[in-house]
Amino acid sequence: MASTKTIACVLGDMDLVRPLGLAGVSCAVMARPGAAPRYSRFTRTALNWADAWEHEEELVETLVRFGSTEREPPVLFYESDGELLVISRHRERLRQFFRFVIADAALVEDLVDKARFQDLAKRLALPVPAARHLQPSAEVSADVLDLSFPVIVKPLVRHPRIWKTVAKTGKAMRVETPDELRRLWPRLAASGVDFLAQELIPGPETLIESYHVYVDERGETVGEFSGRKIRTYPREYGDSCALVITDEADVLELGRELVKRLGLRGVAKFDFKRAPDGRLLLLEVNPRFSLWHHLGALAGVNLPALVYADATGLARPAVTSARPGVRWCRPWQDARAARQWGVPLTRWLPWALSCEAKRVLAWDDPMAFVRAALWRAFPWPRRRAAKQEHRLFRPRVEAARGSLPSAGE
Repeated sequence: MASTKTIACVLGDMDLVRPLGLAGVSCAVMARPGAAPRYSRFTRTALNWADAWEHEEELVETLVRFGSTEREPPVLFYESDGELLVISRHRERLRQFFRFVIADAALVEDLVDKARFQDLAKRLALPVPAARHLQPSAEVSADVLDLSFPVIVKPLVRHPRIWKTVAKTGKAMRVETPDELRRLWPRLAASGVDFLAQELIPGPETLIESYHVYVDERGETVGEFSGRKIRTYPREYGDSCALVITDEADVLELGRELVKRLGLRGVAKFDFKRAPDGRLLLLEVNPRFSLWHHLGALAGVNLPALVYADATGLARPAVTSARPGVRWCRPWQDARAARQWGVPLTRWLPWALSCEAKRVLAWDDPMAFVRAALWRAFPWPRRRAAKQEHRLFRPRVEAARGSLPSAGE
């Protein structure tokens, strides 16, 4: 039986640290200098952040160095596509030092790359909108597209830096007509990457619903819940800034069916959009942890804690059906979103204050917000952090564990 002192190594933000902390698990976080997870009361150790897209080898070496110093292999959690791909592609080496759950390597690649996902959807008859792979080189014309307009255009792989060269905000672009796509074509070609064009499903972002699940190695569904977006910023194709737990029978039923078709193991989020006729169309499947897991934990289904228990051989926490109506918000971003959505401040503020989960803000963990805010407000810690960026990791460890310098110093 593993010890409860086994640390969780978190490549993610407070919405992944917090559900683990609430389950009594101490965390090692890989986060940017000044990021809130470094200052959480649940954080025992902080590692220098390495960008998964730009510094893959450094990220792996940082993890290996840290994992090799621990008495027991840490349990590894990951929240972004870039980190998912790095861990999947280096899974054999990382398994020497960490415990983690992850989908089959080929399935990870199929789900992250939107062109491969379309091929997978065709083979497995997944209920996806019509879409086409765009290769916007100078030799290929925008006229080859045989979809009904309007369409949305998004990158095959969600690489934030590259996408910002095409669109300043949002995760996708709406294109109304073939002529508009022809005008956009040179900008797409200049990015040097491929894209997906997908037929638009009418309706606001509030029609996006999701299924969240953890499936163990035996194929048993250990925990699940469903949810819906309340607001995004920007209003169209933006980042989630307000969410709510739901209990939609058709979302749960379809999610379970798709888990079986995919042969999925590990954690995943299935995003659907409800069409005007009520059908659920599958937008994407993310086989990784997400910000939703903070909200799920407060609603009664703590998926990270279940994964941790299985990885360490501990008894699983009790699992019940998720309590519908539990809400999460990212207050500073949702305030801007509320203005875009026409919600007056007098109505938004009490709503936000009453949300059960909030990004970073928590009365029982105030220093995560306070110290991160102070770091952003004063320049000297940023200059000091830049000078120390060459170091692979700087743990903040309990005094009894050693004398390495503190990440918060």
